[in-house]
Amino acid sequence: MNWKTTALVVIDMENAFISKESPLCIQEAAKSVPACGRVIRKARERGIPVFFVNRIYRRNGSDVEFTRYDSWLGGNRYLAPNSTGALSIEVPAEFTPQKGDYTIIKPRFSAFFQTELDLILRRLGVKTVILTGTTTPNCIRTSCYDGLSLDYNILIIEDCCSSNTAEIQRVNIEDMARVGAVITDSDTFCTDVFAVADFAGEIQRRVQQDETAPE
Repeated sequence: MNWKTTALVVIDMENAFISKESPLCIQEAAKSVPACGRVIRKARERGIPVFFVNRIYRRNGSDVEFTRYDSWLGGNRYLAPNSTGALSIEVPAEFTPQKGDYTIIKPRFSAFFQTELDLILRRLGVKTVILTGTTTPNCIRTSCYDGLSLDYNILIIEDCCSSNTAEIQRVNIEDMARVGAVITDSDTFCTDVFAVADFAGEIQRRVQQDETAPE
């Protein structure tokens, strides 16, 4: 696997999604923090760019999804800029950006939707996107489908993602595997022999060969 053409995306690992006191809490998110921390450290060791893609809402709620607006009002207007505490945009130490990392604010579920993520990935020559974070049925899943639609190889580290129940996690992981995402775990990813095939690159090579083949 060519680490120079790989990027790690960490989605929404903010207090408001991890803290048990938050109305947005994803029940299994806190359990994934240690594995996520390992993967982030390994990615940095390998020179893989790390993207923290998070949510921040405007104080007046003008950018909150209409399906979440009532919850936002009743939840003390969580994920506000510069907020602190259980409902905040603060992150555990494992998710603090370091020099060379990227931070992107997304307006909806997918890390690709109306963000600069695709632009930066292409500038960096990235072909494989590793998805981690929360939640699996929403932000991970939509980012997976958008990434595949943009011809990225998508790798999902299952124990670095989280859902509200084990069953929700299982069915969504299985479904993403069926559409072409590669599923692995943090232990496997952190080994020196780990590799992912460049499916999109192989198709491109075959198409180019067909175009240059004699009639």
